[in-house]
Amino acid sequence: MPTTRRTVSAEVDFAAETDHLAVFSLAAARLGGGPHPGERLRLRVDGEPLPLEPAEDLHGTRLHLARVPGGTQCTVSYELVLDGAGGPPPAAESVDVVRYTRPSRFCPSDEMTGTADALFPGARGGGYATLQRVRDWVHENLEYVAGSSTATDTAVHTYLTRQGVCRDYAHLLITLLRSLGVPARLVSVYAPGLSPMDFHAVVEAWHDGAWYTLDATGLAPRSQFVRIATGADASETAFLTTLQGRIALGEMRIAAESTAGAPEDPGARVVLPLPA
Repeated sequence: MPTTRRTVSAEVDFAAETDHLAVFSLAAARLGGGPHPGERLRLRVDGEPLPLEPAEDLHGTRLHLARVPGGTQCTVSYELVLDGAGGPPPAAESVDVVRYTRPSRFCPSDEMTGTADALFPGARGGGYATLQRVRDWVHENLEYVAGSSTATDTAVHTYLTRQGVCRDYAHLLITLLRSLGVPARLVSVYAPGLSPMDFHAVVEAWHDGAWYTLDATGLAPRSQFVRIATGADASETAFLTTLQGRIALGEMRIAAESTAGAPEDPGARVVLPLPA
Protein backbone atom coordinates (compact mmCIF):
# COMPACT_ATOMS: atom_id res chain seq x y z
CA MET A 1 0.00 0.00 0.00
CA PRO A 2 1.53 3.36 -0.99
CA THR A 3 2.65 5.74 1.74
CA THR A 4 0.42 8.75 2.25
CA ARG A 5 2.13 12.05 1.49
CA ARG A 6 0.83 15.27 3.04
CA THR A 7 2.08 18.67 1.91
CA VAL A 8 1.41 21.67 4.14
CA SER A 9 2.38 25.32 4.09
CA ALA A 10 1.54 28.56 5.86
CA GLU A 11 2.43 32.18 5.21
CA VAL A 12 1.35 34.93 7.61
CA ASP A 13 1.87 38.67 7.08
CA PHE A 14 1.86 41.09 10.00
CA ALA A 15 2.96 44.61 10.83
CA ALA A 16 4.99 45.04 14.00
CA GLU A 17 3.67 48.25 15.56
CA THR A 18 6.10 48.09 18.50
CA ASP A 19 9.11 46.04 19.53
CA HIS A 20 7.87 42.67 20.77
CA LEU A 21 8.64 39.02 21.37
CA ALA A 22 6.80 36.89 18.80
CA VAL A 23 6.00 33.24 19.50
CA PHE A 24 5.15 31.22 16.40
CA SER A 25 3.42 27.83 16.37
CA LEU A 26 3.41 26.84 12.71
CA ALA A 27 5.82 23.90 12.63
CA ALA A 28 4.37 20.39 12.62
CA ALA A 29 4.73 18.61 15.94
CA ARG A 30 7.38 15.96 16.35
CA LEU A 31 7.94 13.47 19.17
CA GLY A 32 11.16 14.47 20.89
CA GLY A 33 11.20 17.86 19.18
CA GLY A 34 13.61 18.98 16.49
CA PRO A 35 12.87 19.83 12.85
CA HIS A 36 11.35 17.46 10.32
CA PRO A 37 13.65 16.53 7.43
CA GLY A 38 13.31 19.05 4.63
CA GLU A 39 10.99 21.49 6.39
CA ARG A 40 11.46 25.25 5.90
CA LEU A 41 10.55 27.89 8.48
CA ARG A 42 11.51 31.50 7.78
CA LEU A 43 10.80 34.93 9.20
CA ARG A 44 11.46 38.02 7.10
CA VAL A 45 11.38 41.53 8.56
CA ASP A 46 11.29 44.29 5.95
CA GLY A 47 12.48 41.67 3.49
CA GLU A 48 15.48 40.57 5.54
CA PRO A 49 15.75 37.21 7.37
CA LEU A 50 15.51 37.28 11.16
CA PRO A 51 16.71 34.26 13.18
CA LEU A 52 14.18 32.13 15.03
CA GLU A 53 14.91 30.47 18.37
CA PRO A 54 13.35 26.98 18.71
CA ALA A 55 11.65 25.93 21.93
CA GLU A 56 9.99 22.63 22.80
CA ASP A 57 6.59 22.58 24.48
CA LEU A 58 4.42 19.69 25.68
CA HIS A 59 3.32 16.75 23.51
CA GLY A 60 5.76 17.39 20.66
CA THR A 61 4.66 21.00 20.19
CA ARG A 62 7.42 23.10 18.64
CA LEU A 63 7.54 26.85 19.19
CA HIS A 64 9.81 29.42 17.56
CA LEU A 65 10.61 32.78 19.13
CA ALA A 66 11.93 36.03 17.69
CA ARG A 67 12.55 39.57 18.91
CA VAL A 68 10.85 41.70 16.26
CA PRO A 69 11.58 45.44 15.98
CA GLY A 70 8.65 47.84 15.78
CA GLY A 71 7.71 49.76 12.66
CA THR A 72 8.40 46.79 10.36
CA GLN A 73 6.52 44.62 7.86
CA CYS A 74 6.93 40.91 8.53
CA THR A 75 6.16 37.57 6.92
CA VAL A 76 6.60 34.19 8.57
CA SER A 77 6.37 31.10 6.37
CA TYR A 78 6.47 27.33 6.82
CA GLU A 79 6.64 24.41 4.37
CA LEU A 80 6.70 20.65 4.95
CA VAL A 81 6.27 17.49 2.93
CA LEU A 82 5.45 14.64 5.32
CA ASP A 83 5.57 11.00 4.22
CA GLY A 84 3.83 8.44 6.40
CA ALA A 85 1.85 9.02 9.55
CA GLY A 86 3.92 8.33 12.65
CA GLY A 87 2.80 6.60 15.82
CA PRO A 88 0.07 7.44 18.32
CA PRO A 89 0.74 10.15 20.92
CA PRO A 90 2.15 8.91 24.24
CA ALA A 91 -0.33 7.60 26.77
CA ALA A 92 -1.72 10.09 29.25
CA GLU A 93 0.21 10.40 32.48
CA SER A 94 -1.59 11.17 35.74
CA VAL A 95 -0.70 14.84 35.41
CA ASP A 96 -2.28 14.92 31.92
CA VAL A 97 -5.52 13.46 33.24
CA VAL A 98 -5.63 16.13 35.94
CA ARG A 99 -4.58 19.00 33.68
CA TYR A 100 -7.03 18.24 30.90
CA THR A 101 -10.00 17.68 33.20
CA ARG A 102 -9.54 20.98 35.04
CA PRO A 103 -11.17 24.20 33.78
CA SER A 104 -8.98 26.40 31.58
CA ARG A 105 -9.03 29.91 30.10
CA PHE A 106 -11.53 29.26 27.30
CA CYS A 107 -13.06 26.07 28.70
CA PRO A 108 -14.67 26.90 32.09
CA SER A 109 -16.00 23.41 32.68
CA ASP A 110 -16.79 24.18 36.32
CA GLU A 111 -19.43 26.64 35.09
CA MET A 112 -21.15 24.07 32.89
CA THR A 113 -21.29 20.92 35.03
CA GLY A 114 -25.02 21.26 35.65
CA THR A 115 -25.64 22.01 31.99
CA ALA A 116 -23.67 18.97 30.86
CA ASP A 117 -25.50 16.65 33.25
CA ALA A 118 -28.84 18.01 32.04
CA LEU A 119 -27.92 17.67 28.37
CA PHE A 120 -26.40 14.20 28.69
CA PRO A 121 -28.13 12.25 31.48
CA GLY A 122 -26.35 9.00 32.27
CA ALA A 123 -23.30 9.99 30.21
CA ARG A 124 -20.77 9.87 33.04
CA GLY A 125 -18.71 6.72 32.71
CA GLY A 126 -20.37 5.93 29.40
CA GLY A 127 -17.14 5.12 27.55
CA TYR A 128 -16.53 6.08 23.94
CA ALA A 129 -20.26 6.42 23.39
CA THR A 130 -20.16 9.52 25.61
CA LEU A 131 -17.43 11.07 23.47
CA GLN A 132 -19.46 10.49 20.31
CA ARG A 133 -22.69 11.64 21.93
CA VAL A 134 -21.25 14.98 23.04
CA ARG A 135 -19.47 15.50 19.70
CA ASP A 136 -22.70 14.89 17.81
CA TRP A 137 -24.65 17.30 20.04
CA VAL A 138 -22.16 20.11 19.39
CA HIS A 139 -22.20 19.35 15.65
CA GLU A 140 -25.99 19.40 15.50
CA ASN A 141 -26.61 22.43 17.73
CA LEU A 142 -24.00 24.94 16.55
CA GLU A 143 -23.96 26.89 13.30
CA TYR A 144 -20.59 27.52 11.65
CA VAL A 145 -20.50 31.29 11.08
CA ALA A 146 -17.21 32.96 10.15
CA GLY A 147 -16.58 36.14 12.11
CA SER A 148 -19.26 35.39 14.70
CA SER A 149 -16.89 35.19 17.67
CA THR A 150 -13.91 37.05 19.07
CA ALA A 151 -10.53 35.91 20.32
CA THR A 152 -11.67 36.26 23.93
CA ASP A 153 -14.97 34.34 23.76
CA THR A 154 -15.23 31.29 26.01
CA ALA A 155 -17.24 28.10 25.58
CA VAL A 156 -20.06 29.61 27.66
CA HIS A 157 -20.52 32.36 25.07
CA THR A 158 -20.55 29.77 22.29
CA TYR A 159 -23.14 27.68 24.13
CA LEU A 160 -25.41 30.71 24.54
CA THR A 161 -25.06 32.03 20.97
CA ARG A 162 -25.02 28.57 19.33
CA GLN A 163 -22.60 29.69 16.62
CA GLY A 164 -18.88 30.05 16.01
CA VAL A 165 -15.87 28.74 14.11
CA CYS A 166 -13.67 25.70 14.61
CA ARG A 167 -12.02 26.89 17.84
CA ASP A 168 -15.46 27.66 19.32
CA TYR A 169 -16.72 24.19 18.41
CA ALA A 170 -13.59 22.71 19.98
CA HIS A 171 -13.82 24.79 23.15
CA LEU A 172 -17.46 23.86 23.74
CA LEU A 173 -16.80 20.18 23.08
CA ILE A 174 -13.82 20.21 25.46
CA THR A 175 -15.82 22.02 28.14
CA LEU A 176 -18.76 19.64 28.03
CA LEU A 177 -16.48 16.59 28.10
CA ARG A 178 -14.50 17.91 31.06
CA SER A 179 -17.76 18.74 32.83
CA LEU A 180 -18.59 15.04 32.51
CA GLY A 181 -15.19 14.00 33.89
CA VAL A 182 -13.54 13.20 30.53
CA PRO A 183 -10.00 14.57 29.99
CA ALA A 184 -10.01 16.61 26.78
CA ARG A 185 -7.55 18.94 25.06
CA LEU A 186 -7.28 21.12 21.96
CA VAL A 187 -5.08 20.35 18.97
CA SER A 188 -4.27 22.79 16.18
CA VAL A 189 -3.77 21.05 12.84
CA TYR A 190 -3.21 21.43 9.14
CA ALA A 191 -6.33 19.89 7.63
CA PRO A 192 -6.23 18.59 4.04
CA GLY A 193 -9.72 18.78 2.60
CA LEU A 194 -10.78 21.79 4.69
CA SER A 195 -12.65 24.52 2.80
CA PRO A 196 -12.08 27.38 3.07
CA MET A 197 -8.50 26.52 4.01
CA ASP A 198 -7.25 27.80 7.38
CA PHE A 199 -5.58 26.61 10.53
CA HIS A 200 -8.01 24.13 12.13
CA ALA A 201 -8.81 23.34 15.77
CA VAL A 202 -10.01 19.92 16.93
CA VAL A 203 -10.27 17.92 20.16
CA GLU A 204 -8.51 14.93 21.66
CA ALA A 205 -10.41 13.08 24.40
CA TRP A 206 -8.86 10.41 26.63
CA HIS A 207 -10.59 7.04 26.79
CA ASP A 208 -9.40 3.53 27.51
CA GLY A 209 -5.70 4.18 26.95
CA ALA A 210 -5.86 6.40 23.87
CA TRP A 211 -6.37 10.01 22.83
CA TYR A 212 -9.24 9.97 20.32
CA THR A 213 -9.59 12.81 17.81
CA LEU A 214 -12.99 14.49 17.64
CA ASP A 215 -14.02 17.25 15.24
CA ALA A 216 -17.49 18.65 15.85
CA THR A 217 -17.34 20.70 12.64
CA GLY A 218 -16.96 17.60 10.46
CA LEU A 219 -15.33 19.77 7.79
CA ALA A 220 -12.29 17.61 6.95
CA PRO A 221 -11.17 13.97 7.24
CA ARG A 222 -9.51 13.50 10.64
CA SER A 223 -7.28 10.72 9.32
CA GLN A 224 -5.34 13.26 7.23
CA PHE A 225 -4.68 15.92 9.88
CA VAL A 226 -1.13 17.06 10.60
CA ARG A 227 -0.66 17.95 14.26
CA ILE A 228 0.83 21.36 15.09
CA ALA A 229 0.25 22.12 18.78
CA THR A 230 -1.51 20.47 21.71
CA GLY A 231 -2.76 22.22 24.84
CA ALA A 232 -5.58 22.94 27.26
CA ASP A 233 -7.26 25.37 24.87
CA ALA A 234 -6.46 27.97 22.20
CA SER A 235 -4.43 30.04 24.66
CA GLU A 236 -1.77 27.31 24.43
CA THR A 237 -2.02 26.52 20.72
CA ALA A 238 -2.27 29.90 18.95
CA PHE A 239 -0.27 30.12 15.71
CA LEU A 240 1.08 33.56 16.70
CA THR A 241 1.38 35.07 20.17
CA THR A 242 2.84 38.50 20.83
CA LEU A 243 4.41 39.37 24.17
CA GLN A 244 5.42 42.84 25.33
CA GLY A 245 4.14 44.62 22.23
CA ARG A 246 1.53 44.98 19.49
CA ILE A 247 1.07 43.81 15.90
CA ALA A 248 -1.51 44.20 13.15
CA LEU A 249 -2.27 40.86 11.52
CA GLY A 250 -2.37 40.87 7.73
CA GLU A 251 -3.12 38.21 5.14
CA MET A 252 -2.74 34.48 5.81
CA ARG A 253 -2.21 31.83 3.14
CA ILE A 254 -2.64 28.25 4.33
CA ALA A 255 -2.43 25.11 2.19
CA ALA A 256 -2.75 21.42 3.03
CA GLU A 257 -2.99 18.49 0.63
CA SER A 258 -2.92 14.71 0.98
CA THR A 259 -2.50 11.89 -1.50
CA ALA A 260 -5.12 9.92 0.43
CA GLY A 261 -8.67 10.69 -0.59
CA ALA A 262 -10.64 9.05 2.21
CA PRO A 263 -13.77 11.03 3.14
CA GLU A 264 -14.62 11.89 6.73
CA ASP A 265 -16.58 9.26 8.70
CA PRO A 266 -17.93 11.01 11.83
CA GLY A 267 -18.48 7.70 13.61
CA ALA A 268 -14.98 6.29 13.06
CA ARG A 269 -12.52 6.12 15.94
CA VAL A 270 -9.45 8.11 14.93
CA VAL A 271 -6.17 8.61 16.79
CA LEU A 272 -4.11 11.52 15.46
CA PRO A 273 -0.48 10.44 14.96
CA LEU A 274 2.54 12.20 16.40
CA PRO A 275 5.44 11.85 13.93
CA ALA A 276 8.80 10.82 15.37
